[in-house]
Amino acid sequence: MNGIYILLGSNMGNRLEYLREAEYALIEEGIQVIDESSIYETEPWGKKDQDWFLNVVLQIETVQKPSNLLKLALKVEERLGRIRKGKWGERCIDIDILYYHDIVLQSDELVIPHPGIPQRKFTLVLLAEMCPLETHPITMQTQIELLAECTDELDCRLTDYKL
Repeated sequence: MNGIYILLGSNMGNRLEYLREAEYALIEEGIQVIDESSIYETEPWGKKDQDWFLNVVLQIETVQKPSNLLKLALKVEERLGRIRKGKWGERCIDIDILYYHDIVLQSDELVIPHPGIPQRKFTLVLLAEMCPLETHPITMQTQIELLAECTDELDCRLTDYKL
């Protein structure tokens, strides 16, 4: 994998505005946005009784090490009002580190690549759009190959929204 990729998601309030505010806050913290996927509206994964998400993947550059990038992401989530209420629940903003170049890392706080990538269509569709031939550093499959094998049947719809 060549690059650092993060996923932004929101399913509360003005979802698009939360995505925009998160991107702006990351930039204010010194993160450089290199590229962004289209924005998709996606069916909630893991817990069905909630509103649909808007999701976007950003390719970024940073001097932050992975653990510091996680702290920065959590700081931005908190700044935008995220309150953690259980696994897979509603959230005004969610920032996940998907890939950090070819780094494979597993600690109590952070796992890279994100362990849910192969099972989550809402992540793979966006990654396949941005970096289709980049390989997962553990499975050694491209994003397109991972998407083709993904059994997630939840809806993932392209929108015309822009950040």
